[in-house]
Amino acid sequence: MDSKKFKNKKVFNNTKDDNTKKYIKNKRFSKKNTSSVSRLKAGSDKRLKDVFKKIGVPEKTEFKADRFQQEAIDLVPREDCIVTAPTGAGKTWIAEVAMEKIFNSGGRSWYASPLKALTNTLYKVFSEKFGEKNVGILTGDRKELPDAPIIIGTTEILRNHLYDAMHEGRDIDTDYVIMDEAHYLGDEDRGVVWEEVLIYLPVRIPVLLLSATIENAEQIAGWMESIRQRECRVIKAKKRPVELYPLFLHPSGTVFPFFETINEKGRPPVTRIYKKVRKYISNVHRPLLSHPGRIPPMGEIIGILGKYSLLPSIFFLKSRADCDNSVEICERNGLKTTKEQRDKIIKKLDYLVEKHPHIKNHPQIKYVINSGVAAHHSGHLPPWKETVEELMTEGLLNAVFATSTVAAGVNFPARSVVLSNSDKFNGVEFLPLTPTELHQMTGRAGRRGMDNIGFVISLPGKFMDLKLLGKLFFQSPGPVLSKLKINFSMVLNLLLSHSPFQIEILIERSLASYQIKESDELKMDFRKRLNFLKKTGYVDTNDNLTYDGTWASKLRIDYPLIVAEGFRKELFPKSPILLASIISCFVTDREYKDDLLFHRSIPKNLRKEYINIKKELESFFSDLGNNGFNVPNLFLTPAVMTYHWAMGAPWEEVSRLSEIAEGDLVRLFLRTADNLRHIKNLTEVFPEEAAAAAEAVELILREPVITD
Repeated sequence: MDSKKFKNKKVFNNTKDDNTKKYIKNKRFSKKNTSSVSRLKAGSDKRLKDVFKKIGVPEKTEFKADRFQQEAIDLVPREDCIVTAPTGAGKTWIAEVAMEKIFNSGGRSWYASPLKALTNTLYKVFSEKFGEKNVGILTGDRKELPDAPIIIGTTEILRNHLYDAMHEGRDIDTDYVIMDEAHYLGDEDRGVVWEEVLIYLPVRIPVLLLSATIENAEQIAGWMESIRQRECRVIKAKKRPVELYPLFLHPSGTVFPFFETINEKGRPPVTRIYKKVRKYISNVHRPLLSHPGRIPPMGEIIGILGKYSLLPSIFFLKSRADCDNSVEICERNGLKTTKEQRDKIIKKLDYLVEKHPHIKNHPQIKYVINSGVAAHHSGHLPPWKETVEELMTEGLLNAVFATSTVAAGVNFPARSVVLSNSDKFNGVEFLPLTPTELHQMTGRAGRRGMDNIGFVISLPGKFMDLKLLGKLFFQSPGPVLSKLKINFSMVLNLLLSHSPFQIEILIERSLASYQIKESDELKMDFRKRLNFLKKTGYVDTNDNLTYDGTWASKLRIDYPLIVAEGFRKELFPKSPILLASIISCFVTDREYKDDLLFHRSIPKNLRKEYINIKKELESFFSDLGNNGFNVPNLFLTPAVMTYHWAMGAPWEEVSRLSEIAEGDLVRLFLRTADNLRHIKNLTEVFPEEAAAAAEAVELILREPVITD
């Protein structure tokens, strides 16, 4: 498909195709949501004259390792090491050098990352450096060259490898482990996996932890030394590779410095919020950039940033809807790409659509071409997010409107980061930004080797506390605190190779115990789960796994015991499509309206299986709840969506049937496939169901759920 064909496509000209019309008819795009303030007039404070002179591309120079990098490579890969340095400072380069040393000596290394997208990116980078035949990838969705000397994978896969090695009484087949984004140790949901890896990892294997935001690195190192009986060195770099300058955009359109430094004779310099910004804050009747609840004129704002060479920019917004709305508003505000920029975008889209046909009719393509802007958040399809990432990385976009997913690991920094609010949604409620969250977002400002200086620009608004932001800029990231939780999968897998007494010793070795001395509470939780496993027949009176407990340990999923109980009762269908549909009920992490039970779109066989499963597991659910354990809601809606997708229905049809965003639908199918993979491992016990699970995975994992 060439550029001419693209230009002739209905979606790319000023008339909107059917999909776009439907998208804009959505109430989120109604005109009443846009700002009715007068047009902004670009201006800049005179103090910024010298700052803006710094804008530009640094001269190309021969690479020379920074001091912290040199200190690290003198240690790795022989010693345990924690490296903390700002985003973009070159931590990954340290890992590359360590892996190269191991590779050249005939050894093997494992690079663990928290995100599949980041893992895929690193896989490409390391394949180019070390050769495709020498690098494997393991993410659950992808399994390529698992015996390669260099493995890039998710941390969960590494943890599972350690489970298997302990069970089989062997050593894990690697000589070095790198754990990227190591601050995930403190993640509420997944921190337990990072902690488990460090507890189970054989002492002979040195480990390198990389992060931009571990303030208490010395404490983490102390814990590691206490459980691994070997020194752990901490190397810190505070200086950003690109200087960061905070700005404030006044509702008039004038750009001000956010801070000023006061020098008084005989006193140390004092940095405070700039006087004109303070004046704005103190004004009871201060002007607004937009009416409360409405989105600012993003196109005009981008126009101002462009005038002062502050583009490209990443706008961090409160919600997915705000991101999508902002894209449409830019065109209404008159933001346009140059002819040269437009031609380059179309040429790139030609190539990307060949790779990902599902993005061809994406409702935002029109705005990408006409205004050079796009939204990037977890509600979009993976192919669309990859498209935005490639366009932004190649400098073809003016701006990206994003939620915190960009701050969490997607690698496309910009010259400027724009903040519209000082709080963040944590999945339950909006809470004030933490220093760590601000640090992660502003870390995207300023591209090493492409920018002399980066900017973080604050927008005024209902949800922006400028005083709070002023304080956060000077606060260090918060400490990483253990979020260790005992779960049934952990208990089953540890009982494969440990006695209860030995497991309690492992609990005493946890970061949670080291930091807050709560090992007694964790032990009580372990004993509580152990007793339930005995009561339900997964563990015998001698504290050993029964036959059922042994195969149930292979179910390293969210609800292993419930799924295992379904197998014990022979409740799961042997049809790949029905099995996938029913299993999807056990992997949902959201509420559904679920009023579809007697809807005509539901096949009778699926309805029958669903009703039977709920009925037969009711007593087991009651036992779980009565013993204080979480019990999931088994919604029918995900089963219906999975059924139609596994049956081969087109994506657009399944998406219309769904009440959730496309990105959420993809995650449902990916998590369902992951659960099915674990069921596939039950070949010796449930051969028919295992075979059905293997076939079901193939039915689910097709474009656009996965990309090539």
